[in-house]
Amino acid sequence: MTVALEVKICGINSRAALDQAAKGGARYVGFVFYARSPRHVTPAQAGAFARATPKGIVRVGLMVDADDEFIASALAEAPLEMLQLHGAETPARAAAIKARFGVSVMKAIKLAEHGDLDHARAYFGHVDRLLFDAKAPATMTGALPGGNALAFDWTILRHARVLADPGAPAWMLSGGLTPENLAEAARVTGACAVDVSSGVEDAPGHKSPARIAAFLAAAAAL
Repeated sequence: MTVALEVKICGINSRAALDQAAKGGARYVGFVFYARSPRHVTPAQAGAFARATPKGIVRVGLMVDADDEFIASALAEAPLEMLQLHGAETPARAAAIKARFGVSVMKAIKLAEHGDLDHARAYFGHVDRLLFDAKAPATMTGALPGGNALAFDWTILRHARVLADPGAPAWMLSGGLTPENLAEAARVTGACAVDVSSGVEDAPGHKSPARIAAFLAAAAAL
């Protein structure tokens, strides 16, 4: 199946989830290297999944303020083509990771209001792609850097001037997406690529092959 809207299934931690993502037409699969996440995998586990990923699907490693030693150890175990930086990494740090490790880099920008989008511009020219995710409220207990099943106000991205800049990289929409709301999210934001994790689970950290199939089918219908 070919899905016109590019989809990343993040937090892959089982072979059943990986196989369904591949079967359904996912363009990217993500492995989470963050110990507090219920989707966390070790470099060795990610390596096994990455090697089993069919050719043509981009293998992404999600990291949160990881140091060079950890990144090197993860890449030694897992053949990844992209690193997703989901912490407080600066533009300079993102550029340094890209230069040292020779992989594509995607930086998460967390949004709650229109002004948050201004932070994206600093990364232009330093990363290959941006990912817009929901900023967790300060009152949220146990909030993770991502994967909190929260959506932000999608109209923030509608006609966003910063994204019309000639130097703006490609971007991906994330945050609270589900098979049920994907069509509306794509319509409002104009996204050409989306990232989903908690929205295709039946419990935190437990991917549902049926939900993955439904999400990819919804993307194909667009």
